[in-house]
Amino acid sequence: MWSTKLMVKEMLRHAPFTVFGAATGIVVMLIIIYFDVPGDISNVLFYILHPLHVVLSALVTTAMYRLYGRGNIWLAIIIGYTGSVVVAAVSDSVIPFLGGTLLHIPMELELPFMETAKMPYIGIAKWQVVNSAALIGIAIGYLKPVTRFPHSIHVLLSTWASLFGFTAFGIANWIPLLPYVFLFLFLAVWIPCCFSDIIYPLLWIKGKREGNTVPENQS
Repeated sequence: MWSTKLMVKEMLRHAPFTVFGAATGIVVMLIIIYFDVPGDISNVLFYILHPLHVVLSALVTTAMYRLYGRGNIWLAIIIGYTGSVVVAAVSDSVIPFLGGTLLHIPMELELPFMETAKMPYIGIAKWQVVNSAALIGIAIGYLKPVTRFPHSIHVLLSTWASLFGFTAFGIANWIPLLPYVFLFLFLAVWIPCCFSDIIYPLLWIKGKREGNTVPENQS
C-alpha cells in the first residue's frame, strides 16, 4: 500500500505543471475579459471541456489500475467511473462554486453528471453526455492503457473547464480577483485531478509498490 509520505511526494512532484496549467487559465480569463465574452459562450465552452475532461480522467484512472492492478474489468469500471465523473464534478464545478462563494460572487452550482437539462446546441441531456464520456474513457483506458500524455492534457483541460466554471456560472469584476482565481484553479486541478490520476487507482491495488515514484510513463 502507498504510504502517506509517498502520496505527498507524488502530489508535490506534479505541482509545477499544475502551476503552469493554472497560469494558462489566467491567460484565457484575460482573453475573456478583454473581448467581453458573454456568459452563454462560457457555458457552451464549459460543456465542451467538461465531458472531454471526464474522458481523459476516466482514461488515465482506468489505465493506471489496468497497468498495475489485476485488470478486473468490473473493478476497473467502478474505479474509472468514480475517479472521473465525481472528481471532475468536484474540480470543474464544486471548487469554482466554493471559490466564488468565498469571494462573495453569486454562483450557480451544477453537477453535470446529474443534470437533466439539455446540452447547448446538441439537445442531449447533460447527464447522458457526461456519463457516456466516462464510459468512453474507461473503455479506452482498459483496452489501451497509456497514461503519460493523457495526464498532461487532462491537467490543462481540467484547468480550462474549472475556469469556465467560474465565468459560466458567476458574474464579477474579475481583474482584481485574478490572484484568487489562480489559487482556486491550482487547487481545483492539483488536489482532485492529480489524486484521481495518480493515487486513487493505486489505492485499490494490493501489495506494496516498489520504488519511490509512480511509473515513468506517468507524468
